[in-house]
Amino acid sequence: MDVRLAVEGDDPAEGLAELSDWLSLEPGLRGLVSPASAVPGPGELGAVAEALIAALGAGGAISVLAASLNAFLAQPRRSDVRIVVTAPDGRHVEVDATRINDVEAVLRQVLGDTR
Repeated sequence: MDVRLAVEGDDPAEGLAELSDWLSLEPGLRGLVSPASAVPGPGELGAVAEALIAALGAGGAISVLAASLNAFLAQPRRSDVRIVVTAPDGRHVEVDATRINDVEAVLRQVLGDTR
């Protein structure tokens, strides 16, 4: 299942780059997260990715993603960052450091994984 991860906040591009770097260091997600293909605008040679795609399958990848997102959001920042996680069917949830205590339970609910 491919899950879309977008970042909202003061500087979404910087937040997305930070999230991408963070997730690339997670051994359980290595090779499973990549930039979403973005269409270049008129006059652009290439476009900056607006989201990441996480290819989550069996083997506890949702748990690993949830723990990593929780740790990422707990890091001190200059501004608030929210991560929007979107399931293949369009259901989505916003995750931030102040509103959700059990990231894994929320992700499992949105992604339809009731394990």
